[in-house]
Amino acid sequence: MFCYQCQETAKNKGCTVKGVCGKTAEVSDMQDLLIYVTKGLAQVNNRLEEKNEMIDAQIADNLFTTITNANFNVENLEEAVVRTLDLKKEAMEKISHKENLPKEALFDVREGLSEEAKKEYIGVLATEDEDIRSLRELITYGLKGMAAYTRHANVLGHEDQEVHDFISDTLEKITQDLDVDALVALTLKTGEFGVKAMALLDKANTSRFGNPEITEVNIGTRNNPGILISGHDLGDMEELLKQTEGTGVDVYTHSEMLPANYYPAFKKYDHFVGNYGGSWWHQKEEFASFNGPILMTTNCIVPPKDDSYLDRLYTTGVASYPGAKFIPGEIGADKDFSSLIEQAKNCQPPVQIEEGTIIGGFAHNQIFALADKVVDAIKSGAIRKFVVMGGCDGRQSDRNYYEEFAAALPEDTVILTAGCAKYRYNKLHLGDIGGIPRVLDAGQCNDSYSLAVTALKLKEIFGLEDINELPIAYNIAWYEQKAVIVFLALLSLGVKNIHLGPTLPAFLSENVVNVLVENFNVGKNSTVEEDIEKLIMA
Repeated sequence: MFCYQCQETAKNKGCTVKGVCGKTAEVSDMQDLLIYVTKGLAQVNNRLEEKNEMIDAQIADNLFTTITNANFNVENLEEAVVRTLDLKKEAMEKISHKENLPKEALFDVREGLSEEAKKEYIGVLATEDEDIRSLRELITYGLKGMAAYTRHANVLGHEDQEVHDFISDTLEKITQDLDVDALVALTLKTGEFGVKAMALLDKANTSRFGNPEITEVNIGTRNNPGILISGHDLGDMEELLKQTEGTGVDVYTHSEMLPANYYPAFKKYDHFVGNYGGSWWHQKEEFASFNGPILMTTNCIVPPKDDSYLDRLYTTGVASYPGAKFIPGEIGADKDFSSLIEQAKNCQPPVQIEEGTIIGGFAHNQIFALADKVVDAIKSGAIRKFVVMGGCDGRQSDRNYYEEFAAALPEDTVILTAGCAKYRYNKLHLGDIGGIPRVLDAGQCNDSYSLAVTALKLKEIFGLEDINELPIAYNIAWYEQKAVIVFLALLSLGVKNIHLGPTLPAFLSENVVNVLVENFNVGKNSTVEEDIEKLIMA
């Protein structure tokens, strides 16, 4: 195996024996195979005269499935490979001109292939040139994040064919002999379509569940049995709340599902208690103490250290883990959560691990409602600078930097955040500035769109020509591929001076890093004191 798509990758170079995330070499190799056959399906799809929704969906699902911490199940991945090859074979029959098809389109592992040929074709290291490989992988990881957001929107009945077409077209382009300049341009184009995908999901979520509201979220527990839901899929959240109503079973969110508490549509459910625990990497301890069933709707699964809660672990969508129960359901179809509910009724209530509340719900609509107050605070100097600290959390000790950075920020600064990075500082009680909380949580990682929209609105209000003239600094933590598409989206909007950490991605070659530095002044973390001086005081 060779994998370096996440921030935790071994020695910041690449995992070659077993993933730090917990995936085996067998799972890693199968994910590489799935990406390869997906490129072949995309090539065939690009030659069809009529759009095929099943193919678009399979391509997006395949990309989503290979995101870090989503799918650890070899059998499930094998089934995806077979479905992809079957779809490609059917689609091939509808192509009028089959000459000069790329090798990926003609590939079918079921027809036999030597191990040497597999190594030559498949996997990250099949691209020998380091800079070309770096850009191809950067684009691929951006597409993975884009596909995740697109599929969340599709679940709620919202489609954008241009996004699907871009994904398919780009998967083919990264198999072609493009030079560095062309791949850099394609990277920025990927960010542009990342904005489209996030806008699509924002529309899907808000039109269905209402605009997020400023909300104090309970972090304590009640004395009823409960179900804990994690991940990003708000459609699953809604269905679970409907099916648990009147059953005596409470529902709690965990990690990236925390922002569900901000949506008006979910507040009508009296058995929706609040949030339990913190970031994804605490789940081994927090899932054990919760006592009830846990539903993982997307990525951020951590392999259990023992069987203490595996019999209570459920997955759905693209998420899968060996030994966990899987809840099936097609896009847009209702899922049957009765098995979770029945198990929950026989479980002890969750063990309380903290008490009090945390505040959130500062998506773009809510910040626009505060626009006059925000603008006045900036003009008066009460707010010196906003600091975007979105992105991901992780278990490595060097991520303590983000908590220390937030705590050390001057009292005239405000943090804008989205994603699980907020768990490093959303319980620090940093106070407010004239009624504006110093930590404004927009929501999930996809709600980084709100942060971009807010910046563009402020640019318009102040009549600025350049978004970089705003009093906004960017100190972003990354972990997996959804953070990659957020990063590329910001670059596509012209945002410069982004600090990225706790390490720069291992998949960025030295020359690609230089391109990012020269064109966008992308930097990496140093010390808290140095970065505050550079980002805030300068």
